[in-house]
Amino acid sequence: MDYLHQLQWPAMIVTVTAAWLIASQTKRRRLIGFWCFLLSNVLWIIWGWHDEAYALIALQIALAVLNIRGAWKNEPNT
Repeated sequence: MDYLHQLQWPAMIVTVTAAWLIASQTKRRRLIGFWCFLLSNVLWIIWGWHDEAYALIALQIALAVLNIRGAWKNEPNT
C-alpha cells in the first residue's frame, strides 16, 4: 500500500477542521484554525508532490501566504 497516496484523507480532514475553527468567534479557536490550515497546506503539498500535482502545490503555497498575510494584518497595532 502506498501510504503517501492515503495522505489526502488526513489532509482533507485537517482542512475541514481548520475551516470550522477559523469561523469561530473565539480568538483561541481561530488561532488553532490558522495553524490547522498551515498544517493542511503542508499535507497537501506532500501529497501533491507525490502525485505530481504541481498546480495543487502552487495553490497550497498561495493559500498559505494569504493565510499568513491575513493573520498578520489582523493583529492589533500596538
